Amino acid sequence: MDLIAGVDEAGRGSLAGPVVAAAVILPKNHKIPGLKDSKKLSKKKREELYPLIFEKAISVGIGEIDEKTIDRINIRKATFKAMQIALGKLTPRPDKALIDGEQLPSQIIPNIGIIGGDNIEDTIKAASIVAKVTRDRIMKEYSIIFPEYGFENHSGYGTKKHIDALDKFKSSPIHRQSFRPVQIR
Repeated sequence: MDLIAGVDEAGRGSLAGPVVAAAVILPKNHKIPGLKDSKKLSKKKREELYPLIFEKAISVGIGEIDEKTIDRINIRKATFKAMQIALGKLTPRPDKALIDGEQLPSQIIPNIGIIGGDNIEDTIKAASIVAKVTRDRIMKEYSIIFPEYGFENHSGYGTKKHIDALDKFKSSPIHRQSFRPVQIR
């Protein structure tokens, strides 16, 4: 039986905080009901599925790249790096990886990119949920340190409330300085 990992990220378009990737290997008949792209699930449903994925998965790996590294190497390279870290944490090592979006360059594990894969492959759907919940929890912790930005509500994405807070308070140490909405404040 081939072990196939699904890989996805969360936080690529955020103005603050890390980009988080997850890699998940599910058994063929995992019986996890309701897997979908994390963006198509309520926060409550993602939180319900998160422990179930860990319980049923053969392996789960998580990779995180901080905002300073994102600013230094760019978000695309940071996303690839987070995905490579997540894949590297899987035990056993998968035979193949299915990546949401582009194929990973310079990767030991054979992989293919699937545009919209988080709507097609259960392993990618599961990775999408793990990455999103993990990142949302990180941003909720940051909201304790930086309450003025409302990270617990928007996870650092460019909502009106977040942009208004940037206008009023300027950027925090976890804001991505290379992102235009942050640069101009």
